[in-house]
Amino acid sequence: MSSNVGLSTPRGSGTSGYVQRNLSHLRPRDNAAPYPKDFDSMKHRQRQPDKDILDHDRLREIEVKVFDLRDKLEDEGVEEDEIEAQTSALREKLSSETNGAEKGASARGLKPHQVHELAKAKIEESEKLRKALGIREDYEEGSHWKRQEGRLRDGVPDKRTER
Repeated sequence: MSSNVGLSTPRGSGTSGYVQRNLSHLRPRDNAAPYPKDFDSMKHRQRQPDKDILDHDRLREIEVKVFDLRDKLEDEGVEEDEIEAQTSALREKLSSETNGAEKGASARGLKPHQVHELAKAKIEESEKLRKALGIREDYEEGSHWKRQEGRLRDGVPDKRTER
């Protein structure tokens, strides 16, 4: 045995003498408080979608449809010049449709891995709800409590200062 760890000899112990680390041992944590001290970091911030990824996905959908048309035309034996003409026409048509009319992003038709599309749909949904309820854009959560706390502090004198 090395480093004076474990049994000096495994004879008679009913074990092989192999020493393992105790993985169930809980080490003390470095920080005493499990929560952050500043409350600004605890506020909910909505995830912003990445416009580059959204554009990439939109263009990818267009190219998939163009490739399907190209594959179909190649199977039918159409000439290469005609294939190029039809695929470019389809590409132009689809890109003008997606640029002109931004599809209503509802989260129902989206899959869980489409996080940027989901984030965009959530922002649009939150914006609709904010407008429907008449909430200002500069509204801050908990601002009512801060104002009320300030009024109470100014209106009610402190007992320690009265003496």
